[in-house]
Amino acid sequence: MAGTGAADTNPATFKPTVFFGAIAAISALIAAAVLDPDDAADRFNAVQAWATTNFGWLLVLTVNVMLITCGYLAFTRRGNVRLGGVKAKPQYSLPSWFAMLFSAGMGIGLLFYGVAEPVLHFSAPPLSAFSDPDAALVRGLAGNAQHAMGLTFLHWGLHAWGIYAIIGLSLAYICYNRELTLSIGSFLKEAFPRMPTFLVDLIDVLAITATVCGVAASLGFGASQINAGLALLTGLPETGLVKAILIAVITALATISVAMGLDKGIRILSEVNMALAVGLALFVLIAGPTVFLLDGFVQNIGYYLQQFVYLSTWTETYTAGEWQGSWTIFYYAWWISWSPFVGIFIARISYGRTIREFILGVLLVPTLFTFAWMTIFGDSALYIELFGAGGLSEAVAASMPDALFAFLSHYPLSDLASGLAIVIVATFFVTSADSGALVTAMIASGGHQEAGFTPRVTWAVAIGVLAGALLWSGGMGALQTAAIVTGLPFALVLLAMTYGLLRMLAERRVFDTGRKLDDDDD
Repeated sequence: MAGTGAADTNPATFKPTVFFGAIAAISALIAAAVLDPDDAADRFNAVQAWATTNFGWLLVLTVNVMLITCGYLAFTRRGNVRLGGVKAKPQYSLPSWFAMLFSAGMGIGLLFYGVAEPVLHFSAPPLSAFSDPDAALVRGLAGNAQHAMGLTFLHWGLHAWGIYAIIGLSLAYICYNRELTLSIGSFLKEAFPRMPTFLVDLIDVLAITATVCGVAASLGFGASQINAGLALLTGLPETGLVKAILIAVITALATISVAMGLDKGIRILSEVNMALAVGLALFVLIAGPTVFLLDGFVQNIGYYLQQFVYLSTWTETYTAGEWQGSWTIFYYAWWISWSPFVGIFIARISYGRTIREFILGVLLVPTLFTFAWMTIFGDSALYIELFGAGGLSEAVAASMPDALFAFLSHYPLSDLASGLAIVIVATFFVTSADSGALVTAMIASGGHQEAGFTPRVTWAVAIGVLAGALLWSGGMGALQTAAIVTGLPFALVLLAMTYGLLRMLAERRVFDTGRKLDDDDD
């Protein structure tokens, strides 16, 4: 998808209100973060506390509604509709499709949280989350370990991919089956014809801002982890300046990748970093407690399914706790802030899939891979705490970016494994940044799939600058706040899109199945 000069200047591919509105919003965030970093950190903390306390319920409701909708569409005749028509053929093979959607959808977070999150839940469990506090299962270290993995699966499992599946399907359907541009604005105009144009443009501005903030949060985590790894291997200091330099260098690489386009840049890099990630996971699986991990994978999935309804709807109502605001609510807001980016990207690569294939592929395959990854790294870390030398809880509490490298120090060839982990974080960094820049350029151009070189480079730079500014002003807390504050209002947009998609698919017209849907098809 290489851009052309015509694509840069063609009025049909440029929406000034959306482009400049988003640039203004992001510039304001950067200015607030850079001009007075100390005061900005306090403001970020206050905003995050207000949002999570008052609107956490909205995020919990939103992700559950979207996941239920996925199940409905996958297992009714709506699932037979093919994106692009009955004769459409998929553009990419299944392995390439899975590699691209997974690299775009999770990426850096798996390496940043794969060790840190289970260990933190194990060492400081949120007891109010236990459905039966008197049960023998939840007493003692073994119960804490099991529940730590259950909470980790909740945060990284079906709910996250349900968000991506619905927004991606909505956009793919109006693009490939109704021949409109691949944009949220096009979907809203089709689903809600009376919606004012200014409101549609405002939502597109919000989508760009959410995307840039969500990706910037991931890049901030990635830069912190790369810096931690290099400090371990080379003695490079962990400072804001070093992180800023890392962000600048890797953003430049992402800019080159996004300039090369989807097929030459993003696809190839996605496949390479997936191969490297699988290699690191296999190393930990084989060098670590292999049988324990295989047993744990089965038991963790069982526990997740047993506790699914309770944990999916748990809101700390009767304990007035604050744990969820830093974990579950943050994750849901982070996934929602990523959803315009991931949704459009998944839609862009999913031509020719049926709705059923699309939903089951997006939901199940990445979720199972994520569960395997979290089991390999999380349960290996818990094994060290339960049966080995221990010490990881203290290391993780001291520095989350250091968690992966402290963990790998317990394995043979630890320097080599740590070096590979740094390379994987860097390639995930690049694929997240270049995919985010490509999609943001598409939103700003009204859904034009050949958004030109200049917009793509502009958004790649904007994402990198915002990530650096947030790290400079408030570190991890600022990154979390940016994701939550932009994800929260976009939850309302996602609920509206879910309703609009269901209404469009329920219309009594001839669908791609070749006949009119009858009432009993539901």
